[in-house]
Amino acid sequence: MNLRSVKSLSTIRSIVQFCFLFWVVGIGIRFGLFINSVESGAAVPLVSRPPGVEGFLPIGALTSFKYWLVTGKIHPVHPAALVIFVAILIMSLLARKSFCSWLCPVGTLSEVAHKLGSKIFGRNFRVWRWLDIPLRGLKYLLLLLFMKFILLDMSADALAGFLDAPYWAVSDVKMLHFFTDMSVTTIVVLAILTLLSLFYKMFWCRYLCPYGALLGLVSLASPFKIRRDLTGCTGCQSCSAACPSALSVHACNTVSSPECTGCLTCVARCPEQNVLSMQPFFWKKPLPVWFFPAVVVLLFTSGVALGMVSGHWQSSLSYADYQRLIPLLPNLTH
Repeated sequence: MNLRSVKSLSTIRSIVQFCFLFWVVGIGIRFGLFINSVESGAAVPLVSRPPGVEGFLPIGALTSFKYWLVTGKIHPVHPAALVIFVAILIMSLLARKSFCSWLCPVGTLSEVAHKLGSKIFGRNFRVWRWLDIPLRGLKYLLLLLFMKFILLDMSADALAGFLDAPYWAVSDVKMLHFFTDMSVTTIVVLAILTLLSLFYKMFWCRYLCPYGALLGLVSLASPFKIRRDLTGCTGCQSCSAACPSALSVHACNTVSSPECTGCLTCVARCPEQNVLSMQPFFWKKPLPVWFFPAVVVLLFTSGVALGMVSGHWQSSLSYADYQRLIPLLPNLTH
């Protein structure tokens, strides 16, 4: 890959990441204005409620996912949560764990943090390998707990009871208040995670994110993988040194690890022409640098668009429902 292609790939990824981040921030601001209208007693909302806010409800989305599998029905209270969840699962199934490195706002902010840390300290640090491996297991342990409690332990009646409850109805409001009315404990935890992200590259994503763990496991079936041309590789190890997930790319014919996020950093850093590439197993010719990012964006937007046109995007909750439920928030614990 020549220097021009490297710059193009880096630019494309930054554009995709920050466009999505600004879109998410816009959703948050719009939802905040909507809830402010409710809490201020306005007869009509200043803006309509953005369904995309339900993307912040992954645990509820997992519950909705099982409810859909068990009953064949999409629960109407927060359908966009399920639509976004399924769209991201399909992304991972077809295009690696690309949501994490191309769209996830937490991933984008984590990258900003480790780049800032590198400038402040002159480098990022790495956890000792003997400790790194068990720490990586934490996110899979958290995933296992969620899968057990929701996918295995919850009966159809329990699922319906949770999804029909007022707590689920206003879970989006609770999530908003998590950011706008933080407790001291929340502030301390976020400060610690931010500090760790300055020292250690992608700390949250690498060790603690159960959502990323799920997507990584799903991505094992993806036809897209980083593939290395052994005849052109010089063994310089630039790819492995650059990998945010600390994978030994230089030693792999094909990178199949669930830790690979499809960020293409290794591809961009490889000094040789077409030695590393992200492509499906059935395609042998080099693909243009924009192809994989286009696949990522197309899969996500297509999933959301399908949810919209199928009528499974807007919540069944009305403005009057929010006016009735929000005063009950202090008493809703489960």
